[in-house]
Formats: sequence, C-alpha cells, structure tokens
Amino acid sequence: MAMETVTLSHTAALARLGHALSDETRARILLALREAPAYPSDLADALGVSRQVMSNQLACLRGCGLVEAIPDGRRVWYRLADGHLAPALGDLLSLVVAVDPGCCGPDCTCA
Repeated sequence: MAMETVTLSHTAALARLGHALSDETRARILLALREAPAYPSDLADALGVSRQVMSNQLACLRGCGLVEAIPDGRRVWYRLADGHLAPALGDLLSLVVAVDPGCCGPDCTCA
C-alpha cells in the first residue's frame, strides 16, 4: 500500500477535528449529527444544554468546517459537512482506549 503524502492542510484538518473533539459538548453534537441532521433547539434539548451554548458550539464546529448550516425557511438545521465524517467518527468510537483520568488534562504530567 502506497503512503499518502501528508501536507500542512492534512495536519491542519486533523488539528481542527482534534479541537472539535476536545470539548465534550462538541463531541456529543458531532455524534448526534452522525445519526441525523437536526435543528439547534432540538440538539440543545437532546443534549441538555442551553440554546446559547448550542449556538456557540455550532459556530465553533462551522468554523472548523465540520458542520454546515442549511436554511429552512426562517430556521436553520445542521448536518455534518462531509460524508466521510460519519464513518470516521464511527471508527473512532470503535477504538478501545484506556485513559488515565489524570492524563492529558490542563495539568498533564504524563511525560
């Protein structure tokens, strides 16, 4: 199998995904949108967050290029921006990882 050349755009895209997944609410939004597109108010209710928090997190995910807003009359619904993202999230979910809860936080001493 030939190795694909990794470019700065590849690493930037991976960093954006990592940033998105670094926040539990954003990760939950991506997983919810993996199942089906949704309106922000429905996502907020389903995830138990305020509509302001949902709006801020969706803006972040849009900025990362991971979700897109689709106008629907006076409302807007959201979906994953790329068809490759849903299976990639599924692959990530299938990984089994043992994580030390004290590791990789703001005061990480793993080194």
